[in-house]
Amino acid sequence: MQQHEAVLDIQLKELKLSSFKNNWHDIEQLAITKSYSYSQYLSHLCSIEIDKRIGTRLARMIKESKLPKNKTLSSYDFDSCKSINKDQINALAETDTWVNQAHNLIIFGASGLGKTHIASAIAYRKIELGIRVKFFQTSHLVQSLQLAKQQYRLKEEIIKLDRIPLIILDDIGYVKKDEHETSVLFELICHRYETSSIIITSNQPFGSWDSIFADNMMAVAAIDRLVHHSTIISLEGESYRMKQK
Repeated sequence: MQQHEAVLDIQLKELKLSSFKNNWHDIEQLAITKSYSYSQYLSHLCSIEIDKRIGTRLARMIKESKLPKNKTLSSYDFDSCKSINKDQINALAETDTWVNQAHNLIIFGASGLGKTHIASAIAYRKIELGIRVKFFQTSHLVQSLQLAKQQYRLKEEIIKLDRIPLIILDDIGYVKKDEHETSVLFELICHRYETSSIIITSNQPFGSWDSIFADNMMAVAAIDRLVHHSTIISLEGESYRMKQK
């Protein structure tokens, strides 16, 4: 009997059924106590294995996303910003339709109103729905893409992001008005137009985006692509950080 158990452990290890391997003996005792059928016993073990794999995949996707920690919908104080529609935010978080259709989400608001928090909370829910997400401080991503352009790798780097259906460009208003920097940002926006989704947070309304893009025509073209298929949310109120202070 012990030999058969040893062989079973080796087989389960070979099949990479680690949770199955670690739990089959304990569940066997439970099955005997509760008079499980063979199929009930196997189903119970399969459920444990599936739950473990889902948890592992979720943890891996969250780590890959680089999202700020603890920025969830449950931790956002909706009462602090009366202009926000809680039902709308929950709907954006709970449905994957807009991401599947390569639509965008643009969140405007002054500093301290929770733009990044809302964007991240929606993204966390998307990961739970199985959608890959990547969070970027826009200025950092632009600098990285600019370096890639200097090394003739820009197209390759932008194409790599195609594997991520939803990216967050946080604080786009802090990008320097520099032709080299904003040109790579424009190329990214153009590349993802109608193919992949972007969440953008900005403390500057569209009318001030000529301070981001070195060329006014480029600013207009970027805005046109972003808003063609997008939801726009404007946060108004007093900074919660100032309130806390």
